Amino acid sequence: MNAPLAIIADAARPLTSTRFAVPGMRCAGCIGKIERELPKVPGIIAARANFSAKRVAIQHDPALGEDALTAALQALGFEAQPAADNPLGVEDGEHKRLNRALGVAGFGMMNVMLLSVSVWSGADGATRALFHWLSALIALPVIAYAGRPFFASAWMALSHRRTNMDVPISIGVILATCLSLCETITGGEHAFFDSAVMLLFFLLAGRALDAEMRTRTRAGIGALLGRMGRSAGVIAPDGSMRRVAAKDLEPGMLVLVAAGEALAADGEVIEGRGALDNAMLTGESAPEPVGPGSVVHAGAINLSAPLRIRLTHVAEDTALAEIARLMDEAGQSRSHYVRIADRASHLYAPVVHSLALLAFAGWMIAGAGWHQSLTIAIAVLIITCPCAMGLAVPAAQVVAAGALLRRGLLVKDGSALERLAECDIALFDKTGTLTLGEPRADVRALDAEQRSIALGLAQASRHPLSRGLAAALLRAGAVAAAIEDVREVSGAGLTGRWQGVKVALERPDGDVAKDIGALATRLRIGDAMQTITFTDPLRTDAAKTISALRAEGIEASILSGDRAAPVEEVAHKLGLLAKAEASPQAKLAALEALKMQGRRPLMVGDGLNDGPALAAAHASIAPGTASDASQQAADAVFIGEALMPVALAVRVSKATMRIVRQNFGFSIAYNLLAVPLALTGLVTPLIAAIAMSVSSLVVIANSLRLAQSAKASAGR
Repeated sequence: MNAPLAIIADAARPLTSTRFAVPGMRCAGCIGKIERELPKVPGIIAARANFSAKRVAIQHDPALGEDALTAALQALGFEAQPAADNPLGVEDGEHKRLNRALGVAGFGMMNVMLLSVSVWSGADGATRALFHWLSALIALPVIAYAGRPFFASAWMALSHRRTNMDVPISIGVILATCLSLCETITGGEHAFFDSAVMLLFFLLAGRALDAEMRTRTRAGIGALLGRMGRSAGVIAPDGSMRRVAAKDLEPGMLVLVAAGEALAADGEVIEGRGALDNAMLTGESAPEPVGPGSVVHAGAINLSAPLRIRLTHVAEDTALAEIARLMDEAGQSRSHYVRIADRASHLYAPVVHSLALLAFAGWMIAGAGWHQSLTIAIAVLIITCPCAMGLAVPAAQVVAAGALLRRGLLVKDGSALERLAECDIALFDKTGTLTLGEPRADVRALDAEQRSIALGLAQASRHPLSRGLAAALLRAGAVAAAIEDVREVSGAGLTGRWQGVKVALERPDGDVAKDIGALATRLRIGDAMQTITFTDPLRTDAAKTISALRAEGIEASILSGDRAAPVEEVAHKLGLLAKAEASPQAKLAALEALKMQGRRPLMVGDGLNDGPALAAAHASIAPGTASDASQQAADAVFIGEALMPVALAVRVSKATMRIVRQNFGFSIAYNLLAVPLALTGLVTPLIAAIAMSVSSLVVIANSLRLAQSAKASAGR
């Protein structure tokens, strides 16, 4: 609570925000330590940890350099490196290391389990000793290699006099391995290398998935920034032109943007008229006409004639880069979110290890001897190994995600299912989300000759309306006429000659377009004219989806960057409240306002302008046709023209959380029964290993019921 007060107190002086990659954050304790201790360092005002991205954003006095901030993090026991200003950051290769460790652990687990089956089946004497030695030869190098992520993290924490979740994990694995090796050397009856390797495998699987999601997020933001033009043609005062890389552009430069070229920076049109494809930025499918004085942004595509533009904002100052930063910072709002299993394990593991220590001490006092006492303590550790607890969430998530994938929805992050189940309001973008985002022409009023001429003209242009008209005419069976001398005039349309007659596809007069109230073009053949209208149709099940969400207790509304008229039309059809012409910042503000009211919003959108809102919402879903950045920012992506997967995701997520709670209930009941048995010495390490495995299988079997639940929900 001190950080916000400190910010207010220091508001008079300028502050700097620096981001660091901190791969050593493993649990809620790490987050709390960073956010609590860093502001105590002179010059540091506040710190926010993003657990999913393994990032820390530090707000500090400009006099405090990166070296001092890095040292402050290291003093807390966290290795850190400054992240680039570019939200893409630096790839640390963590997911590759985890994947290799996971593969080694899986190989070792399968082979050691095969050997253990023989021991469980009754092998004794020299045969049992041989299998124990073979298990040791496989398990020891596997544990040494696959356990490195946990051992290194635990050592780092302990060397700085703190603990994290890797400390009890490492203790359990090392003790189990040492006792197993001791049993093998002394010819003992029980060895449980299989338990140690199995525990590492399950834990590595979860961490590898987390690391993969972080890598995908970085790739998505990189794809977003890659939408900007990589270079621009800069016009010198003498009229000559040279290509300059986007990073070397400067405000005030005059650039020439050719037709079909993406803008590399923000600026103002000085000369030329044309149309820009701003769909990536605004979500609006209709091209935006521009002329002298128009403000244009990086990432927009020039659809028509060359434009001369005076640059105003470049590199990290562009609107596109600002959206990328908003996405990164919006993700910080999830920094306090910790998965259910992590929260439970954080409290559970220290208690279990304390019980194991008490068991050892108690039996030693009772005169059992160190070997028996240690064996009982290890049995406590193994029988209470949090495999079932650790599987309670991911097992349910994997089954639910697979069921949803078969029904057209890809869940990118299993934890999103928990947040989806908690949502109580849904905000929909319009174009490309509630609608298909494709201008579709109504060609029913055209006769065969008109269709043929219109197709001959439309096929000569890359303009979105021309492409939509051509697609509609082809579906209607039209055959393109041979049009001669086809020309495209910026902002006016297409002209040509057919059998000596002048023909054109042109923009309707302003009054005509206003009367129609929709996108339109006009076909001219000589003096005859025919208006062709375009619509962006609603997804066929949009109304049904809204009703299904209401049945789940989720009210819906529209939050769109599109023009007011089309948004109001869609809102009227669906009976929804709507806010139009909302910028990325306005969408973000609307979400924050809802959160301040205690609401948990679900954002559904597709445009680049939806990216920050998708990242900031409690949960988010994007269609498969969305921009790369929006798909990466969203928690889930649905494929196809149906909108119903959004409602299905909510239903299945609620069923998933019921299963998760059941899994946790079973895990707790199992431990309440198993721990006393182990403490009293009634359970051998072998029985403990079997019980632990059975508890995991029960959790998995319960989670598999979700597949049937998802099938039933889809049939509603």
